Amino acid sequence: MIFINRIMRDLISKLQKSSNYIEIVLEQHLCTLSSKNKILVTAMRSALTGGKRLRPFLIYQTGKLFGIKKHSLNAAAAAIECIHAYSLIHDDLPAMDNHKLRRGKPTCHIQFGEKIAILAGDALHTLAFTILANAQMPAIPIKVRLKMIEILANASGANGMCLGQALELESQFKKMSAKAVETIYSYKTGALIRAAVHIGAIAAGNKSKLAINYLDRYATAIGLAFQVQDDLWDISEDNQNTGQPDLEKTTYLSQLGLDMARARVIALYRESLASLEYIKAIGYNPNILMKLARYIIEHHNITP
Repeated sequence: MIFINRIMRDLISKLQKSSNYIEIVLEQHLCTLSSKNKILVTAMRSALTGGKRLRPFLIYQTGKLFGIKKHSLNAAAAAIECIHAYSLIHDDLPAMDNHKLRRGKPTCHIQFGEKIAILAGDALHTLAFTILANAQMPAIPIKVRLKMIEILANASGANGMCLGQALELESQFKKMSAKAVETIYSYKTGALIRAAVHIGAIAAGNKSKLAINYLDRYATAIGLAFQVQDDLWDISEDNQNTGQPDLEKTTYLSQLGLDMARARVIALYRESLASLEYIKAIGYNPNILMKLARYIIEHHNITP
């Protein structure tokens, strides 16, 4: 257990360093924006503050697997974090999930009002593609840059996050199967995580060709595990004492119960490792990606 804890501490340290690094990159892009409306930029900046920055980390680590330098992936990493931040602003709005807190702080619409929050989300969405289209990407061919734009756009819109959110809204107060809930999760959360891994991989061109399908399987597994873990995390304080989920919201936990949610996370963890074993077999070192999968399931002290 001491060895495992040391492994996790090492990963957490890497996550923190990556988070600090991408924060500097993001700030450089924010500083290029017009100062004519400081409230708008301040709202955008507030939404980009905090969090684990998991998606940029996945881009960097997947690229590193094939020898791609971090500075070549800065634009993609910044863009995907802008997309994630925009989605959180809009998800938190009263018309959607109506959250008052995000990462322990007042949500964007609580701080700045609904109108500015909507605009901040819209501005972050467009900033993502401005960065990915225009920022320097050393050693990345134009054709690959265009493919990255396509991947991110597809994961963000009606084939990705937006579809997942729409399906979730339609599912409220309905009894659903595990497969139906996982379909929602695969779009709402999984699409952007898969996009991060895909973007990091294609940066290597043909070098990643043999591994890319297995990386996609890995990303699919950890994306779903991440969202099921969010279900566990989001049990309200009132329900923690009884162990009962909030039945008003369609989640894996509310539909199938605590034991099945925990069992599913463990199964997904094993799926993710199985995918990485193939990558290891063809000569690449996926140890950081393996540690990340472990980190996701240990967020709630679930032992496989």
